[in-house]
Amino acid sequence: MPSNYRYIVVEGPIGAGKTSLARLLAEHFSGELLLESPGENPFLANFYRDPRRWALATQLFFLFQRVNQLAGLKQFDLFERPTVADFLFEKDPLFARLNLLDQELALYQQIYGHLSPQVPKPDLVIYLHAPPDRLLARVRRRGAAYEHGITEDYLKRLNEAYVRFFHEYDSAPLLLVNTQNLNFVDRRADFDLLLRRIGEMRGPRESFNLGV
Repeated sequence: MPSNYRYIVVEGPIGAGKTSLARLLAEHFSGELLLESPGENPFLANFYRDPRRWALATQLFFLFQRVNQLAGLKQFDLFERPTVADFLFEKDPLFARLNLLDQELALYQQIYGHLSPQVPKPDLVIYLHAPPDRLLARVRRRGAAYEHGITEDYLKRLNEAYVRFFHEYDSAPLLLVNTQNLNFVDRRADFDLLLRRIGEMRGPRESFNLGV
């Protein structure tokens, strides 16, 4: 890993493969692995069944969970071993804007504003993206119980929100990766190509797109 990449974040919508890639990167670089724990959110399954009723509780649980995970990531820890996470804290408001009513969103934004200074900035963000139908197929294939209520419409709206978010994102160097024709878990050559692409990063925003 380049010495300036001590804290790497892998991001993307549900089904993009961010957790699998984060695991591979942490193992490859002998780093610490920091993972979201959606299964620990007691409101999530209810949210997918009845979004309007459970959106605020689901959102606030994730917000506090992520702050607690990242607040302990001190600067001196990053010099000991690199850290790879499968979530970007700055992305959290994306879900809030997508799912909350105006009054709920105003409350959420106040809480987020108080908590965000505690969270360190990543040195590199890897954004994984794919068409919504491919995302849904991956979600269905892994069969997590709390994801049974996810609809194609929700994934489409979420995917569009991610595209808008990362179109504007400039808080850290960003590598945009189209995963439609990539399989980092089952094809080592694909993972090696990504590692090479990370090592070749020179600008603040670059793309990796493997053609058919």
